[in-house]
Amino acid sequence: MSRLDSFINRMVAQRACLNFIAAQVHGPTLTEPVLELGLGNGRTYDHLRELFPNAPIFVFDRAMRANPKSAPPEDMMILGDVRDTLPAIRPRLGAGARLVHSDIGDGSRDTTEPLIRALEQALPPLLADGAYIVADQKMSVPNWHALPLPEGIAEGRYYIWQYRA
Repeated sequence: MSRLDSFINRMVAQRACLNFIAAQVHGPTLTEPVLELGLGNGRTYDHLRELFPNAPIFVFDRAMRANPKSAPPEDMMILGDVRDTLPAIRPRLGAGARLVHSDIGDGSRDTTEPLIRALEQALPPLLADGAYIVADQKMSVPNWHALPLPEGIAEGRYYIWQYRA
């Protein structure tokens, strides 16, 4: 499969998973925090703004590279290594995040694996009971229960879990 086809399949899966979760949490009425791990060029953040117009969306990335039309407000953009910045956000989350979207893979197992292990440790204390985690990388965390993917999405293309305290 070409890299272009793989990218398209990943984006289709990402959108389907986020839309599925938006239906579960009644997206437009959600007011609890959402965490976006990996801003990139901002396309997914832009989609999250449409799905969750009333939720505070905290965005994490190493640097701001997004299209200005798809950039979060300055006070919602947390720059730096997510291993350092993610734990510091806890006081701003109230009862915890209702949704985490993580798109952190860079294609290299050597750099992605340590980041995944760090997220497995850092995310649970930030989550509200019943929170959803949608990710491009497989994670293994106690109390995260795998959910079926939306119809038409191949196993292993994307992942959805629900956290139960």
